Amino acid sequence: MSETGNLCKTIGIWMSEKKSHKLNWKEFINACSSRGFSVVKLDLERPIEQQGNLDIFLHKMTDIISASDQGDTKASSIIGRVEQYLSNNPNVTIIDPLDKVRILLNRYTYYSILEEEVSLQNKEVYTPTFAEFTTNNIEQNIEIMRQRGVTFPVICKPTLAHGSKSAHEMVLIFNKRGLNVCKPPCVVQSFVNHNAVLHKVNVIGDRYNICQRPSLKNFYAADDLDPIYYRTGEVCKADSQSTLSILDPNDKTDITLSLNEDKIKSIIRILRKRIGLLLLGFDVVIDNMTGNHAIIDINVFPSYDNFPNVFEHLLDCIQDSTCNGQSDLDCINNHTLKGLINVDVSSLQYSVTGMNII
Repeated sequence: MSETGNLCKTIGIWMSEKKSHKLNWKEFINACSSRGFSVVKLDLERPIEQQGNLDIFLHKMTDIISASDQGDTKASSIIGRVEQYLSNNPNVTIIDPLDKVRILLNRYTYYSILEEEVSLQNKEVYTPTFAEFTTNNIEQNIEIMRQRGVTFPVICKPTLAHGSKSAHEMVLIFNKRGLNVCKPPCVVQSFVNHNAVLHKVNVIGDRYNICQRPSLKNFYAADDLDPIYYRTGEVCKADSQSTLSILDPNDKTDITLSLNEDKIKSIIRILRKRIGLLLLGFDVVIDNMTGNHAIIDINVFPSYDNFPNVFEHLLDCIQDSTCNGQSDLDCINNHTLKGLINVDVSSLQYSVTGMNII
C-alpha cells in the first residue's frame, strides 16, 4: 500500500555487496519507491552528511563492527564516523542500533543472556549448556566444562559470531582427546540430538517466518571418534546433500517432534526485551528425548530466505519504527504490544518425524 505520509522520507542503507545481491537491490528500490521512500546507497568512507538528509539508517555492519572491536583502524574510523553522525542527528532512526548489534557478535554473551532468562526455562525453552575456552590447556578446559555442566559430544564454535569466514566453521567433538583441536577464544556447547531437523525463525519487527532445514544427525559421546569439521551453511542449507544429515538406521524415526508456535513467540518476545533488535533470526532444534526447544544460534539481519513479501514487511517495520517523539525502546515495545504475526502459517503445517530433509 502507498503511504503519502512517507513522501520525502529517505532511507540511507549500507550493506556488503554480497548482502546487497542477496537482498535483490533493484526490487528493494522499486518497493521503496512504491511506498513513497527514497533510498541512498551509502558510502561509509565518505561523510554521511554529504550523502543526503536521512530519516532512516538501515544497515548490516556486523563485519565492520566486529573488525573495529578487534582493533582494525579502518573499521574503527568508519564506526566512529557513523556514531558521530548519529550523535549529531538524533532524529535519524537506525535499524538496528550498533550497541544492540554488538550483543550478537559474541556467542558467549548472548548464550549467557538466554541462560539467565528464567521465563524461557519455565516454557521448556533453553540454550544447551555451554562454556568458553580462553586457553589451550585441556585439563583446565575439562574442568570448565565440568563446572558448567557441558557434556560430550560438544559443538565447538568461535566466540566471535561475525567478522570472518571462520565464524561459521564448527567442530563436533566426541571426547576429551578431541578438545585439542579447539582454537580459543571459542565456545563449546553440549550437542542436542534433534533428528537432523533445524527450524530457522526470521523476524522483521512484529512479523516472523519459520523454515525447516536439514541439520546434523544424532551423535553420541565416543572415545574412538575423531572430531568432525563442518560449516553450518553447507549442512543446513535448504538443498544440502550432506551425509552428516542422514540419520543412522538404528535412530528412532517414529517419534514425532512438533514445533510449538507459542514457544517460538515467547523466544521472540524475550529477544526483543533483552536484546532489542528488530531484524534478527534464530535457530531452534527440538530435543528428541524431551521435546524441549533449544536455541542454538542468533543472527543479525538474516538473509530472509522464503520470507513472504519480505520488502513490504521490512518497509512496514521501518515505517512503524519512525516514531515521532518516542525512544527506540518505546518503538520496540510498540511492536511487541501489537502482537506477533506469522506471515506464513503454512510453515507450521507439519510435524517432524525424524526423516532426513533434503
